Amino acid sequence: MRSFMIRFTILFSILFFLFPTVGQSIEKVQVSANNAVLIEESTGRILFEKQAHEKRPVASITKLMTAIIAIEQGKLEDIVVPSDRAIHMEGSSIYLQKSEKMSLEDLLYGLMLRSGNDAAVAIAEHIAGSVEGFVFLMNEKASYLGMTNTHFANPHGLDEDGHYSSAYDIAILMKYAMDNDVFKEIASTEHYQSDNRTYQWQNKNKLLTQLYNYCTGGKTGFTNKAGRTLVASAQKESLSLIAVTLDAPDDWNDHIHLFEQAFKEYDLVILEKEGKRTFVSEEKFISGFIKDEVIVPLKKEEKENVRKQAILKQISTDTSTSETEIGSISYYLSEEEIAKIPVYDAETKKRTFLDELFRVIGKFLRYDYNG
Repeated sequence: MRSFMIRFTILFSILFFLFPTVGQSIEKVQVSANNAVLIEESTGRILFEKQAHEKRPVASITKLMTAIIAIEQGKLEDIVVPSDRAIHMEGSSIYLQKSEKMSLEDLLYGLMLRSGNDAAVAIAEHIAGSVEGFVFLMNEKASYLGMTNTHFANPHGLDEDGHYSSAYDIAILMKYAMDNDVFKEIASTEHYQSDNRTYQWQNKNKLLTQLYNYCTGGKTGFTNKAGRTLVASAQKESLSLIAVTLDAPDDWNDHIHLFEQAFKEYDLVILEKEGKRTFVSEEKFISGFIKDEVIVPLKKEEKENVRKQAILKQISTDTSTSETEIGSISYYLSEEEIAKIPVYDAETKKRTFLDELFRVIGKFLRYDYNG
């Protein structure tokens, strides 16, 4: 019996060290990354972070920004002829040739699947006329998205002074980009063949192609200064996640462990449904309308601890329009705001476009229309 217990203790110890994340909270997951973040895609709620706001070189995950700007401002059928600057770019390449004509769509697949630095420069010059002009667009977009710890110096991610981002900022960028159907399709493609090539391009993202069935897209990166960088998305049932790791020697497993633990711990919970509500504000009853459901990722033990706070004001329906916002509702866990939604005037919300048109015409003709 004693020898059995000794063998059992040894076996248990081995299993504990081999599988350290089993049974632990996501906050306790150990990652190899110097910087990491995990967010829920629809809300952006942070589920895990490790030095997530530190400014770092990010290598080729820079190309997320290059891709989304090109998709939004270019046409997929555009034909691009690469410049000498593009052709002679160092690093990873799709081997563009002098005078070669390639569609913007093909270049985007080469950019995202094979991380072509030559494709990045060709795209930048096509969209903005120059790499420098395109970099200006990249930084404008970063500012618009609230990427406060980001500054781009090139469209490909090779190490350069003044080129940096953070794990959290890249997650914000990926969240935004995944709302675009074209980007989402490219990022989730395992292999692609251009008419200009006799062979297929295989996606370098092994989470997508080999290692993780729930992966829905992403982008890899590496430079000597940045180390291994990776952004990836995953979906299981209704829960969608985005993870970013910077300087991570074991990035594939970092992402898998973060995704798996989050899928175990979190559910999407409806905190508020669309519809009419009556609120009390300053001892007055105010009728409000919520246009969209409020859905957030929550752990089981968090569900009972959510509190909400409504800040509303009385609006005269005589002067309001169909989109009059009369306040907002915030939802909190402890002191953390996890969601915030606008509340609209319930009476005017029910008006149709024709109702509003007749109301305006009626006022002009001094006719009181009460549609």
